[in-house]
Amino acid sequence: MKSSVMGSLEFQFPQLGFLQNLSKPHPRCSSMVTCGLRGGPRKPLWRKSVLSSETIQVVHSLKLAKSSTSRLEQVFSGRLSRLLKADLLDTLAELHRQNELDLALKVFQFVRKEEWYQPDLPLYCDMILLLGKNKLIDMAEEFFSELKKEGLQPNTRAFAEMIGAYIRVDMIEKAMETYELMKASGCAPDRLTFMILIRNLEKAGKEELAAMVKKECVEYVDSPERFLEEVEQHQKRKLFNLA
Repeated sequence: MKSSVMGSLEFQFPQLGFLQNLSKPHPRCSSMVTCGLRGGPRKPLWRKSVLSSETIQVVHSLKLAKSSTSRLEQVFSGRLSRLLKADLLDTLAELHRQNELDLALKVFQFVRKEEWYQPDLPLYCDMILLLGKNKLIDMAEEFFSELKKEGLQPNTRAFAEMIGAYIRVDMIEKAMETYELMKASGCAPDRLTFMILIRNLEKAGKEELAAMVKKECVEYVDSPERFLEEVEQHQKRKLFNLA
């Protein structure tokens, strides 16, 4: 029996269907995450600077097999299933880095079925970031909704990744709605959130909204005047490089 959480994602992403029988789904559990970045966001514990040889081999095998469902299933039921937890999560992180979206989605589903898996907010944030980069806003929204169904609470980074995803598809209104929801949820916008909003609101000609966000950053950012100068300098450098 699949959990309702797994069923929801599998319904949305039918291309992942061959994974359904590879392993048993994990029991549902709850985890709460505190909002705000005063102490800095918790970094994923599973990322390493050097990949193991097993991880490198599995990533290579997945990429070679991705055009064939049967070959891909063999990799999942063979090499991938034998990986240690850290190597499996490193495999997912490396697929993110290489922007192997379809493979990352499949491995993400596989990870969620492992017995040791517990809902992990940074993992969801990374998936939302990846989907946003590929302008798959509907799937990004689904992941954002799904993390809450798994008992997680969106933190500043989760909201920021959704704001970035909306910006990439020119959904300014939705980006601003998410910004307001972030604040209403008790999560403090960070420098990255403000930089994303200010740069893109000005780029879209939304000067009044940009001015409002600049004014609000005083409440959340240390040395706001210096921060706004950095944003302006970044914009100038970007324009110079495009010239």
